[in-house]
Amino acid sequence: MSGHHGRHAHQEREGTEVSRRVFLRRSSELSFAAAVTITAGGALLNASEAWALDVKGLQPETMKTLILVARDIYPHDKVADRFYAIAMKSYDEKAATDPATKAQVEAFVAGLDAAAGKGGYAGVGWESQRVALLRAVSNSPMFETIRSGLIATLYNQPEVWPIFGYEGESYSKGGYIKRGFDDIDWI
Repeated sequence: MSGHHGRHAHQEREGTEVSRRVFLRRSSELSFAAAVTITAGGALLNASEAWALDVKGLQPETMKTLILVARDIYPHDKVADRFYAIAMKSYDEKAATDPATKAQVEAFVAGLDAAAGKGGYAGVGWESQRVALLRAVSNSPMFETIRSGLIATLYNQPEVWPIFGYEGESYSKGGYIKRGFDDIDWI
């Protein structure tokens, strides 16, 4: 190992200044790890998050795209992909029993993939480019169904609440007056 690489390795271990090269290398390694998605036997697996989602009604690629669409509609860096997957699971469940829903969801995703070009929607690397694709279809009924549905399916997950500092309903605990009524510091 040359002195140049040894110096950067030492800096990484010590937590001191990180060079642009090290930053870019780390970023590309993380991007690659996050992008590794394996579909096998109807399951959608994300190795970097260690979560799996059984897909019963939709194609695994469709579900992968729906999860990314959900993240692009309501982006939160601190919310793990598994919560977006849980939020989108209802579309797969309904598609398994309702051919019309399956056709609508698959057609919506196929339209996004066609508009995105080679690699499809999930292959578009920049969020801003994916958001532009979503804006182009924002008047469609399926987009509005997904967007409005996410309000309940994403934000009603109790495991997500602590990320946003929400402690849950207050009535059963005596209300908020004596439980941090005025401790919100992000407004």
